[in-house]
Amino acid sequence: MTTQKPFPTATSDTGFRQDPPQLKNQYDDDIVLKNILRKSVPASILTEIEPDLFKFGDRVTKDILVMGDNVDAPNNYPQLKQYDAWCKRVDEISTAQGWKELNDVAAEEGLVAIAYERKYGQYSRIYQFAKQYLYMPSSAMYSCPLSMTDGAARVLELLGTEEMKSTYLPRLTSRDPKKFWTSGQWMTERPGGSDVGQSETQAELLDASTNTWSISGFKWFSSATTADMTMLLARTIDPNEGTVLSGSKGLSLYIADMRSSDGQLNGVRVHRLKNKYGTKGLPTAELELNGMQAKMVGKPGRGVPNIASILNITRIYACLGVVCALRRSLALAKDFATKRHAFNNTLDKTALHITTLAELELIFRAGAQISFYCIELLGRTECVENSTEDAAILRFLTPIAKAYVCKIGVNACSEAMEALGGQGYMEDVGIGRQLRDSQVNTIWEGTTNVLSMDVLRVMKETKGQCILTFEKMIKEKMNRSVQTSSKLSEAAKGVQIALDNISDFIKSTSSKIEMESNARQLTFALGKTLAGALFIEQAAFDLINKIEGAEQDLFVANRWCCTREFTQPLIPIDINLISEEAKIVFGASAKI
Repeated sequence: MTTQKPFPTATSDTGFRQDPPQLKNQYDDDIVLKNILRKSVPASILTEIEPDLFKFGDRVTKDILVMGDNVDAPNNYPQLKQYDAWCKRVDEISTAQGWKELNDVAAEEGLVAIAYERKYGQYSRIYQFAKQYLYMPSSAMYSCPLSMTDGAARVLELLGTEEMKSTYLPRLTSRDPKKFWTSGQWMTERPGGSDVGQSETQAELLDASTNTWSISGFKWFSSATTADMTMLLARTIDPNEGTVLSGSKGLSLYIADMRSSDGQLNGVRVHRLKNKYGTKGLPTAELELNGMQAKMVGKPGRGVPNIASILNITRIYACLGVVCALRRSLALAKDFATKRHAFNNTLDKTALHITTLAELELIFRAGAQISFYCIELLGRTECVENSTEDAAILRFLTPIAKAYVCKIGVNACSEAMEALGGQGYMEDVGIGRQLRDSQVNTIWEGTTNVLSMDVLRVMKETKGQCILTFEKMIKEKMNRSVQTSSKLSEAAKGVQIALDNISDFIKSTSSKIEMESNARQLTFALGKTLAGALFIEQAAFDLINKIEGAEQDLFVANRWCCTREFTQPLIPIDINLISEEAKIVFGASAKI
């Protein structure tokens, strides 16, 4: 201990000032994204699109970030004016100026359009989602209406009439802000969110010659309520019998403009805006529909199957939303670590802090690999003939990806906030919004449990073929990678052990109740195994091409696949334990 003269007294204007973390160009600074693109996109195409990604990576830290901050300011949250001064019902929703500007940016930058212009064929999706990945953390959830717009465009491509396609597709995929439309998605009602089969909303035929229906009911959760149009489910009244079918088989898919040609709301009354935990700048409302005029999309009674293509897309958006929120949080945490001194050292030289951030980095990289692999499959299903196997594996992977990536990613965002100490908890640092807004992605388009049950549903529908297809895909990636580099052989053995554990687990779990209670464990095991295979594939590509980051990707593959947690067997919860758990949660008289 040494003695010295007293320090000058600190005041609010003098004394120590911590250098704040700074965001660099969000494309140039992201070696993970760049290497995924190098692996997934032909070099000739990447050379063409990379200048745009570099430019956009800079822009999202400047004017787009300012727009997002404007949206997230409490004074700018959406407001509902239900009546004018003369007691006339108007139901006007006002949004932040930044919300309107983010809409224009989305159009001009082609954040939906790129996917449908298909200039780069199957790789257009990767290009589009790379820009979405850069845009999302700065845009205060404007990615939500974009995801539903994207899903609506795809449904119209597949199922829309020529009239629908000519009316809506040019708007949904426009780069002109004056022409660009966004779409809502109204599925959730008071009786059920994921269980849409309980829908109380009904559709009655008005004019068969024009396919015009009148829809009435109550939609309990309508995101992006200021969108120009919407896709919605309703129970179809048989025009001949005047009857309806109960359950999901009675639901059809409909498309409707939000406003009539005179500018008035199309049979919509805005009951109230939702007060949500996050996504504060995104207008979400409860809606009463009274004679909303709409057109049926596809065949009657096929509403739930017809929204499957929407779900594939919106679930990928949800995955990516968490991944890029974690990426942004980590960018701040890592830069802060180089500047923050504690106990005579900067945090980036402190062993425990390094280990903590490394764990978060692994989670981020796992989410990025899984998300972009699903995006790659999506592009192939849309653009490559005879892509039946790709479509099958995509159907299986989207619930796995969303359940696993979103769950581990949100928890990691919380840890990233902690890495900045008390400052991480401050709103204007920026991690708080990332954590709050990413949380919705564990819920929207299916909670973790609902998605885990969807995984079981796919297994049942395919009679287990999806598992065999999954194993085939994983083994093909392993075989190619190990032939490239022997440095990956131990990691590949770990993946094989994980596959064997999954197979043994499925064979040993026989009863319906046991399978359901273990669905989450199985889903997460599939997600971890997929991430491991993709890590190995990425490392092999990097090594053979001798690109920047190859050494780190090799570390990542071995670190992920060679741990006890990765290779340990899955332990089923048996039926007796489930009965005990029911009593712990609901009391001694509980039964299942």
